[in-house]
Amino acid sequence: MAKIIGRALVPLALLACAPLTVPYAHADEGMWTMDNLPIKQMEERYHFTPSKEWIERVTKASTRLALGCSASFVSADGLVMTNHHCANECLQQLSDKTHNYFQDGYSAKNAAAEQRCPAMELNQLDSITDVTDRVQTALKGKEGEAYTKARQAEESAIEKECAGSDAKAWRCDVISLYHGGRIALYKYRRYQDVRMVMAPDQNAAFFGGDPDNFNFPRYDLDMAFLRVYDNGKPAKVSAYLPFDGAGPKAGQLVFTSGNPGSTEREVPLADLEFSRNISVPFVIDNYSALNGALWQYSRESAAHHQEAQERVFGIENSLKVYRGRVSVLADPKLLTAKAKSEAELRDWINADPSRKATYGDPWAKNAQALAVKRRIFKPYAMLEGSFGIQGELFSYASLLVRAANERQKPDGERLSAYHDGRLPALEAELGSTAPVYPDLEKTELAFSLTKLRQILGADDDNVKLVLGKSAPDELAVELVNGTKLADPKVRLALWKGGAKAIEASQDPMIVLARKVEPVARALRKQMDDDVLAPSRQATEAMAKARFAMKGMTSYPDATFTQRLSFGQVKGWDENGKEVAPFTYFSGLYDRATGSDPFKLSKPWVDAKNHLNMQTPFDFASTNDIIGGNSGSPVIDAQGHAVGLIFDGNIHSLGGDFYYDESTNRAVAVDSAAILESLKSVYKNQALANELVTGHL
Repeated sequence: MAKIIGRALVPLALLACAPLTVPYAHADEGMWTMDNLPIKQMEERYHFTPSKEWIERVTKASTRLALGCSASFVSADGLVMTNHHCANECLQQLSDKTHNYFQDGYSAKNAAAEQRCPAMELNQLDSITDVTDRVQTALKGKEGEAYTKARQAEESAIEKECAGSDAKAWRCDVISLYHGGRIALYKYRRYQDVRMVMAPDQNAAFFGGDPDNFNFPRYDLDMAFLRVYDNGKPAKVSAYLPFDGAGPKAGQLVFTSGNPGSTEREVPLADLEFSRNISVPFVIDNYSALNGALWQYSRESAAHHQEAQERVFGIENSLKVYRGRVSVLADPKLLTAKAKSEAELRDWINADPSRKATYGDPWAKNAQALAVKRRIFKPYAMLEGSFGIQGELFSYASLLVRAANERQKPDGERLSAYHDGRLPALEAELGSTAPVYPDLEKTELAFSLTKLRQILGADDDNVKLVLGKSAPDELAVELVNGTKLADPKVRLALWKGGAKAIEASQDPMIVLARKVEPVARALRKQMDDDVLAPSRQATEAMAKARFAMKGMTSYPDATFTQRLSFGQVKGWDENGKEVAPFTYFSGLYDRATGSDPFKLSKPWVDAKNHLNMQTPFDFASTNDIIGGNSGSPVIDAQGHAVGLIFDGNIHSLGGDFYYDESTNRAVAVDSAAILESLKSVYKNQALANELVTGHL
């Protein structure tokens, strides 16, 4: 293994040889990093001690989709298991006028017929290295802009050393854990040739629709199978999870190995209050309005319905999540517990002059950062953040314009998303052959331009810069009709032409992106220097003080990096009524009404008399999960796949902020349901055989 810094880049197997023994968190709570598993807790609670071989195999077999989901290898020939809703984008992009794979499902007859997903990348974790000392040394004594520049430079250097000369094969990410208390380098094997193998119809994958979403009992076959290719052939992988078609039993110890996106369990109380009062209401308002616009668009024609279906699905799911956060963030128990914890830590710091000198007053520093964030929140969200100018075409234009500017700088001075090690993924995104739908683009672009004027005001200089004298609808039509960016060849030519090509371009979408870029970049700089830098320093000081007071007794907040959670297959008590942990095929047919969202597709209607109605369908467990865990395998003590995470119950919506073992439940598709449906419903014996044997 190559050396990166003073410490060697060590294989995960060696990390597993000497895990830290972490004292208890509460019950089954925890999203633990693979190099810091709570071995003692597992032993005492479940009489299970993972071997170094078990940890190594689970780590290498568990993967992530760069778009924001988890997955796992389930055969030696690169077969990947994930959720249908994690493959929605690929299914949408592969669809055409004669095929609606999102709605009707997809099945390749053989490996040769597997179609490549236009914009998908899979990452396989190779190693984790602690780089805390190196990064913190580089940041020592820095504030504001100097802090931001030093962090960008040091992270760039570490990532470049890690990837070496082959950034297309390796992805390296410097990750802040414990809010800066620990910093780690994650090295991934990168697969950019990912192909679709099988996905069921949407009626089966999302049976029950929004009424059942985040609820239980469930009857969802939310699964999809992909395959990674290497040099045009199915990749040979050294580690995969053998598939157990019998599934788990009630009370059984099970694990999830996935990539939870982000949690806020260790953020300061003031940040939770900011979310409650400002960011969550803002998100709900914007998503609700966009959902209404797309709902109307979908009703205009069958083609529009197909074009918008994946987008609508994602927005509706997000809305349910954010609406769930409203009640959680208003829960006095959560706020009181957070206030008490912070008061104890503050008192501990202030009780000793040396501690006070070491840690200072991080709460005051964080408050200053939040004051700036509050002031720039709306313009940042509308011009630089996720609620900015919408549509695939403007996203391409914005990426091209910013990349052209960033690539002129030394790597260490660039924004992290534009480091040399990240460029292969950006180029692949620009070269995607995924279709662009002009009518949908006009709708989303007009909507976002209208919201920009509504939120910032018609007299705002930036609104005038974007709209000029045009109405939002008129400008959207002009931009979409005039741009050539729907063609990947045009995008790649601009990418390869660099800053000169971007500056010379008269493409109207590029012209707009050039106008917006200085304003958006200035807002980004202010956010980085005046909000994120001091906030990170503040929370890092809190984390260090907490470590000093209690030791590293807990897991870090989620960061879309691989984590292991453990628990047991178990129901819960809902207002005095026991909720059983399993559902069965018989319940699916009992629940079916013949009308959406409880409508069975023809394969399920035809298969009814040939199915074992006692086959388990979905199950609930106490595993601690959050968004990003979608597609995570459920694994037994032998390291076999026994299920597939796809959701949580309604109580899990508070999982961003806390875990309650009495009611929080993960929801998974049972491996028995996967195997039975492949064989008896979808007649895909070849795929069923590959799962059972582990080989094509």
